[in-house]
Amino acid sequence: ANGYYRSRWVKCIWSSHDLSDMVFIDNRIFNKDVYIQFNSTVGHFVGYTEHGVYNAQRYNNDPNILQQERAEVERYCKHNAEIDQSTIIGKS
Repeated sequence: ANGYYRSRWVKCIWSSHDLSDMVFIDNRIFNKDVYIQFNSTVGHFVGYTEHGVYNAQRYNNDPNILQQERAEVERYCKHNAEIDQSTIIGKS
């Protein structure tokens, strides 16, 4: 009601069976508005508010953070998509 709402929404998008078009998107949300986003296709953070722009600059200047976010396509997205696909194929 009178508080603040902060969340993080991570999603993986793909359409091919070989997962070659996999995209990782990491949204940081405050009061239901995305203030900063990492998109693996873009390869860096983009800020959408004053606070988001400030943090995007900080994150983009830290090679460790960028490397970690870029690796999420393989570590998180493709790993889980392969499990999901094997489960679906196994049920056929």
